[in-house]
Amino acid sequence: MTAKIAYDEVEVGTELPAQSFPVTRATLVRYAGASGDFNPIHWNEKFAVEVGLPDVIAHGMFTMAEAIRVVTDWAGDPAAVVEYGVRFTKPVVVPNDDQGALIEVSAKVAAKLDDRRVRVDITAMSAGQKVLGMSRAVVELA
Repeated sequence: MTAKIAYDEVEVGTELPAQSFPVTRATLVRYAGASGDFNPIHWNEKFAVEVGLPDVIAHGMFTMAEAIRVVTDWAGDPAAVVEYGVRFTKPVVVPNDDQGALIEVSAKVAAKLDDRRVRVDITAMSAGQKVLGMSRAVVELA
């Protein structure tokens, strides 16, 4: 399938609607159950601190999945994303309080490629720090 966005209507520099995604300890427990990743750094504060982390951190794959939502929501079809890759630069630290953490995601079209495809560069921030580097997706447009 392809996106509902027309290739001819998109320009380099087009900004996708930014989104913010809250993350709480309960979110991490649900994700652990769905993914099967029960590493204690994602739920046990004592263990996370003992291994050198500031606190419990979100799963990298969870962070990556939240970030791509900006692109899939814009494209209108998740199957339109034909490539996606990131580098994990900083963890999303999730405190044990009512607020948790917030992943703030923005993206823009960085290049128009052949075959109705565009490269979208994604910026994911949490607590004022970039949590994903080299975050890019290739999207096939209509």
